[in-house]
Amino acid sequence: MTHLDAGDRTDAVRPPTATSPATGLTSAEVAERVAGGRVNDVPVRSSRSIMEIVRANVFTRFNAIIGVLWVIMLIVAPFQDSLFGYVILANTGIGIVQEWRAKKTLDSLALIGEVRPTVRRDGVAAEIGTSEIVLDDLIEIGPGDKVVVDGVVVEADGLEIDESLLTGEADPVVKQPGDQVMSGSFVVAGGGSFQATRVGREAYAAQLAEEASRFTLVHSELRSGISTILKYVTWMMVPTAIGLIISQLVVKDNELKGSIARTVGGIVPMVPEGLVLLTSVAFAIGVIRLGRRQCLVQELPAIEGLARVDTVCLDKTGTLTEGGMDVTELRVLGDADETYVRKLLGELGSADPRPNASLKAIIDAYPDTTEWRLTDTLPFSSARKYSGATLDEGDGRLVTWLLGAPDVLLSHDDPALAETERMNREGLRVLLLARARDGVNADDLADPAAVDGVRAVALVVLEQRLRPDAADTLRYFEEQDVSAKVISGDNAVSVGAVAGKLGLSGTTVDARRLPAEPEAMAEELEAGTVFGRVTPQQKRTMVGALQSKGHTVAMTGDGVNDVLALKDADIGVAMGSGSEATRAVAQIVLLNNSFATLPSVVAEGRRVIGNITRVATLFLVKTVYSVLLAVLVVATQVEYPFLPRHLTLLSTLTIGVPAFFLALAPNKERARPNFARRVMRYAVPGGVLAALATFATYLLARSHYSGTGALGAETSAATLTLFLISIWVLAIVARPYTWWRVALVAAMAGAFLLVLAVPWLQDFFALRLVGMTMPWLAVGIAAVTAVVLEFLWRWVDRRFPV
Repeated sequence: MTHLDAGDRTDAVRPPTATSPATGLTSAEVAERVAGGRVNDVPVRSSRSIMEIVRANVFTRFNAIIGVLWVIMLIVAPFQDSLFGYVILANTGIGIVQEWRAKKTLDSLALIGEVRPTVRRDGVAAEIGTSEIVLDDLIEIGPGDKVVVDGVVVEADGLEIDESLLTGEADPVVKQPGDQVMSGSFVVAGGGSFQATRVGREAYAAQLAEEASRFTLVHSELRSGISTILKYVTWMMVPTAIGLIISQLVVKDNELKGSIARTVGGIVPMVPEGLVLLTSVAFAIGVIRLGRRQCLVQELPAIEGLARVDTVCLDKTGTLTEGGMDVTELRVLGDADETYVRKLLGELGSADPRPNASLKAIIDAYPDTTEWRLTDTLPFSSARKYSGATLDEGDGRLVTWLLGAPDVLLSHDDPALAETERMNREGLRVLLLARARDGVNADDLADPAAVDGVRAVALVVLEQRLRPDAADTLRYFEEQDVSAKVISGDNAVSVGAVAGKLGLSGTTVDARRLPAEPEAMAEELEAGTVFGRVTPQQKRTMVGALQSKGHTVAMTGDGVNDVLALKDADIGVAMGSGSEATRAVAQIVLLNNSFATLPSVVAEGRRVIGNITRVATLFLVKTVYSVLLAVLVVATQVEYPFLPRHLTLLSTLTIGVPAFFLALAPNKERARPNFARRVMRYAVPGGVLAALATFATYLLARSHYSGTGALGAETSAATLTLFLISIWVLAIVARPYTWWRVALVAAMAGAFLLVLAVPWLQDFFALRLVGMTMPWLAVGIAAVTAVVLEFLWRWVDRRFPV
């Protein structure tokens, strides 16, 4: 509540404690504090630093293993057997460059969406960056503004602060001059100013702000699934590698350098080093692509998360409709004078220092031309759904007026409600101007009982501007089997009419009639489509109820009444023009305020998840067959079939190059859970079959060839079998076929044939097929394995669905 003197409606109730009271600090005082280091200088990062990017891409467990093996091969073997090390260098370099590009994109977008509080200095209010705030600055706040540093309230105009993000308490706290405000809270009603008492690293918001906008790779099913797989791979790799080393160096009486080369050749392919790199690259490129669409991804897993969403909760205002509204009609009730009503609306509109969209439309239509004295005001609150003011109209008699939702202010049997319902069904928004009963002043209006006995005076009819892209976006979600739930604080019938204009059909529900029990509410939510008269706390409850039914929920919004729901949703999406509080808690911010950007985010997430699932199969098939081949070699006490150059060639043609293209290809497949299980159910049988077939060819070749050069011929035959099986795995993974996928597989097969056909390439990779019998036998074994693999994967699909 705000009490105003007769002559001034904006006087502070208590002077501030700064050295320059109502005018804020002077330029000299600011300069003094800057020189003394009393500045809000905590860096707010949207991404990792360059050094962190380099460190994360270079100093990995698998790079360490590969690096040691590479150094060994540079010492004991020809250049071509150390090619795998150069491939790792190239891959790591690509990862660093791509994440650096993503960092640049994120940093530039974060700068655009940066919170810029209004600070009063030398008596002038101006927006500055949060890092420019100094101790004792006088900071102005209003509805939707986030409190960016800790402080003490100096001026209060019906100021209500939501501290739920700090305390978990959902009810707003009324603040008076002298009360503490904590950074991280936000304003839900009223306005005022506060004096900064703790800035920089001392302020609680320093950690909150940095955490909210940090570029992260955590809490991702994709990343955690890959980490789990790599953990098990490491456990298998270590004992197998030790056994292989002993087998090749001790048990077999071979030439030392050749034994070392074949030992390294057995260890290197066990490491799926490119999988983590490719995942990071795919995410980074996703960030860059979305950045070009003015979409700020504040937490990297949000790209993946939105792709898994099956329910999108949409706030009508600011999401389906544009922020602006227009007054289309003023309908006077009873014997009220229209000219008098217009003056009243002009006075009530100008009474709110921070008008919402509805009040702005009224201000534009009915400018304040009266000299009536405003004594008390009650700012609009989304929880109350009305505002109020007490006027002295010049005869000494004080009259209290209310402006808000008709179905909140009037009893259910009031005749004015019937007309309101009719207009709501047409998609119009209706506000009621009503006179409070005698004896009620603005001090009493916060009590819900204060609306009893009000007299309806006029209906103000407003029309919202629909977003031109909203209908297409809703249609996209319907095609992608994503349920859209419109959740709004407005009248349910009106919201339903707006949704209907956008092509969204379904049941319309008044949220005041929803059951309080979460289970019962969840049933209603699954059945309904449009929900009106939803309170901020209800939005949060509704998100939780949907999640309790196993839904992955995204919430969009732009107002302070959406913050709690945005925070609890699996993915929060805020508009760039929305309140500072919504942008702070959301994982995705649409800086261009375009709802049409959401399909791009969903598509990008599906592309990343679907494609990484594809290429992960390629990498892990290689790991499985490498481990099993090593085990078979140790068990049979024979030379390892391959040199590092052979597996470098195979990995490049059947995994490295194809995986890069497949990971960046379009993919609209809906994201499914259980990533690790889905990948391993293909990788294990594929790897086992590849290893058994390759080892069978190798053993047959050992019995077929003899004399000088036998080991080279045996290796060549085994390499042919392994390549053909691997190219068939690639052909399966590349489905469904498009022209470029077919061309990709054909190009890789052609490259291998080129190596076999060109003499100097044969010598470089130590591949020479000898005779006719063994090469064709190798082809036959590969063909039979490919057929078995095809049937086995189809059986796995039916037997172990996920």
